[in-house]
Parts: sequence; structure tokens; C-alpha cells
Amino acid sequence: MELLFVLVMAACVGALVRYVLPGRHSFGLLLLPAVSLVVTAIVWVGLLWLGWKFSGGWIWVVALGSGAVAAAVAQLLLWRGRARGDERLLHQLSGGRA
Repeated sequence: MELLFVLVMAACVGALVRYVLPGRHSFGLLLLPAVSLVVTAIVWVGLLWLGWKFSGGWIWVVALGSGAVAAAVAQLLLWRGRARGDERLLHQLSGGRA
């Protein structure tokens, strides 16, 4: 049951990251919550396998924190890559005039 709770919170953290950092117009609405959810799930299960107890507070902090960091990194990388790709495509389509 705790896995369900942590995954719902991870999706909320990913959605929050989307609206805190710039560049959210570059990709879809559910991408960052999905990135945060997947990373949090992997970290949560890995920490459980390492013997961490789900009743402790640190597993929650580490799992949700890693999901938030992954979502932030994904947003910044996608934003910069999308901007460069758009500029390159505009230059190509305009024949070098733009």
C-alpha cells in the first residue's frame, strides 16, 4: 500500500516540477509526472531490497527526492534540446534567411 502512496506523491511532485521550472511548453503534460513516478518506483523498490524499512522517513525522502531531481533534469534537458532543434529546423526550412 505504501508503494501506491509514494507513487501518487511522485506524480504530484513531477507535476509541481513542471510548473516551477521554465520551458513547460516544450513537451506534454504527463511527461514529467511519468519520469518522476518511474524513477521514484525504481529507487523505492531498490531501497526496500537493500533493507530499508518503509516505515522510516528516509526512504520517503530519498525516493521522492530522486524523482524530483530526475524530473527537473529531464525538463531542463528537454527544454534546451527542443529549443536548439526548433532553431535548427527553422534555419533549414527558411533556407538560412531566419
